[in-house]
Amino acid sequence: MYSYKEQRNKIFTDEGQKDFLKLRDKVNKLLDISGAFMVDNVLGVNVNTDITLACVDRMAELGEIIEIKRNGVFAQHRVFIRNR
Repeated sequence: MYSYKEQRNKIFTDEGQKDFLKLRDKVNKLLDISGAFMVDNVLGVNVNTDITLACVDRMAELGEIIEIKRNGVFAQHRVFIRNR
């Protein structure tokens, strides 16, 4: 089961930074096109699903994106918008 606390430090490795930047580019493209994205739309960007989820959570932690909170949704169905 995914845990941001367990995956967070992996983002700060050299490989993790490459994954983060690749995901961030994809997220920004989706936000430019539609104004929102579902995590499911970026799962194929990085090979490791947990790293992809951690990158999304890191972007939220940095305040770049905001989650639209909904009860009872799976991780891949979470929706985010750009923080303005």
